[in-house]
Amino acid sequence: MSIGRLPRVLQCRTQTSLFLRPLVNAGLTQPYASWLIQQRAYVVPSTPPNGTPAQGTGTSRHAAHSHASHNSHTHGRHTKAPTPRIPPITPPQARHEIHEGTAVLNVPYNPPGGGPGPNIPGGGGGTFTNSPLLDAMLTTVVGLGAVFIGGIAYVKWYKKNVLVKIEEAFQPGYDPALELAKLHTSRKGPPRDFSDDDPNSLEDGEPWTEDLRRKEQDHIDDIIHGNEVGHYYMLLGPKGTGKGTMIFDAMAKCNADGVSMCDAHPDLEVFRLRLGKALNYEFNEDTQTGLFQRRDPREGGPALDIERAMNKLEKVALQQARVRQKPLVLIINNVHFFQNDEEGRNMLLQLQQKAEAWAASGILTMVFSSDDFWPFNVMRKNASRMHVLSIYDLNMKDSLKAIHKLRRRSGKPAADSEEVEQTLNLVGGRLSYLTKVGEAAKARQMLDMAEHLLEVEKGWLMSQIGLIPDCDDDVMDEQKWSSCSWLLLQEFVKEREKQESERDALRQERAKAREEAEKKGEVLEVEEEDDSELPLPAIPWWRCRQIMTRADFMEELDRLNIIAIDIKLNVRPDSNLILHAAQQVTNEEGFQELLDGVRDRIDEIESLHRTRELTFKDLDKGDMVRLAVDKRGSELLMTLRDDDDDDGGDDDDD
Repeated sequence: MSIGRLPRVLQCRTQTSLFLRPLVNAGLTQPYASWLIQQRAYVVPSTPPNGTPAQGTGTSRHAAHSHASHNSHTHGRHTKAPTPRIPPITPPQARHEIHEGTAVLNVPYNPPGGGPGPNIPGGGGGTFTNSPLLDAMLTTVVGLGAVFIGGIAYVKWYKKNVLVKIEEAFQPGYDPALELAKLHTSRKGPPRDFSDDDPNSLEDGEPWTEDLRRKEQDHIDDIIHGNEVGHYYMLLGPKGTGKGTMIFDAMAKCNADGVSMCDAHPDLEVFRLRLGKALNYEFNEDTQTGLFQRRDPREGGPALDIERAMNKLEKVALQQARVRQKPLVLIINNVHFFQNDEEGRNMLLQLQQKAEAWAASGILTMVFSSDDFWPFNVMRKNASRMHVLSIYDLNMKDSLKAIHKLRRRSGKPAADSEEVEQTLNLVGGRLSYLTKVGEAAKARQMLDMAEHLLEVEKGWLMSQIGLIPDCDDDVMDEQKWSSCSWLLLQEFVKEREKQESERDALRQERAKAREEAEKKGEVLEVEEEDDSELPLPAIPWWRCRQIMTRADFMEELDRLNIIAIDIKLNVRPDSNLILHAAQQVTNEEGFQELLDGVRDRIDEIESLHRTRELTFKDLDKGDMVRLAVDKRGSELLMTLRDDDDDDGGDDDDD
């Protein structure tokens, strides 16, 4: 029998009948439909809910047909089982809900997590309670607890990992600055034959290097290796004197064990990144704690991030001090790169406060280096454990040795002593200049290179503080600074001339004493001193203020590397090249007249700025204005007041 009429008999109160409609429309036979109903546990009552018997239902027909088939199979011996015929598929007919039957299906309700029921064979599922609401609440609490505990575990692991990474920054060989310094290689020159009696030749086993071990190197080695406890240090000296070279040499000896180094920068955001690179610290930028609504690490600015890094470094230093039994070392190079404003000075103060605390506890030693004087002047106000090392140029003896070592390293021939002396008289003992002149191809080219450096320095000096005759009032402030600077440089030139005259007088006295001793036949035992080297002239700070008549011009000259200031507040020319350039300029014909003319022009412009202009209106051609100036002052004022009083009294009497 076709099951096409099955939906007319069954009427489900639920939406289960909607599931059977596609099957009926597909033309399923009665056995398949009955099997499906049995699997879904549908129960079809014999009597509809309205009490009327079900007529012509597919179920009763199926039952009758099954009974007849059973009887025929039982009573007949050779009766074959009836082969079910598949009726042709009848197309679905349009029906309405009123055409459906009134049969009811009892479908048990199985909520999620409710477990197997009595009428649901094979049903199953895990549950903690018999209440779905309690199961949902328990699932939510367990999920949130897992997230919360996982977040706490991640934060603790991340904080510990940060300390481990900072500790790795002080392991041997990690420092990026030292790695860059190690990669600086220089080509060795071909071996040459040198006489054995050459006093400037290198000893056996002496390394090929352009650097010369200075007397300050031993002290710096002790500082970098952590042997100096209880203080922090500042290396102060002009640019090119070898401060950074000595630091790198000390770091190379210990392979940067317990040492880290970073360079300062005017932009504090850049300095923050450099400090993080030196400490192997990411400033919480690599964390996933944003899932837990943590604050943005850059929200507080670079100063707050640097303070966080210092706090992490302090924890690592406390742990390492117990293990290493000596402090860690943190080097801040070129602190003069900070801006000399409120933000830059606050950063210096922030670093200095940490340096003071760490030096007092002996867990970490900070080392600052600067080319300019103003960082020392700022830090000196709050310094109690700071030691300052002043780095100067090499003396003549060390300069001679250094230049010969430079030439031998580069494979150049030995230079004449006279040529070398003339070269050193121009460039002095500045290592940066010695490197340039020492690698000249020929001995004569050393002097040419020194003169070239002098011309370059002179041109740069004139471009910075050159005088402009008959200047306009727009450049009055610049010319005021330039004229005051030349007054100071002119005083340095006078001091150098005084040194030269004293040296010449001393030489004449020695020669005269030697001649008198030879006439008497005596041997004059006089200790020969090398008087060919003259130190750079120095003028005290207070006297420089008087010469320049302005106290605020000194810092700019120091920043431009025209002058250098030491910890004794003595002011010197920055280098021998600056001094020789100033000598050439001030000794030119007409320089004094030019300087006086510029200063007079500045006075005229300032007087014009102090002048007030009076304008008279309503004057025609031929009119005259008489202006009288009376300098009697208060006497004239009293006379005028008395006259006014007398005139007023007469009017009252009238």
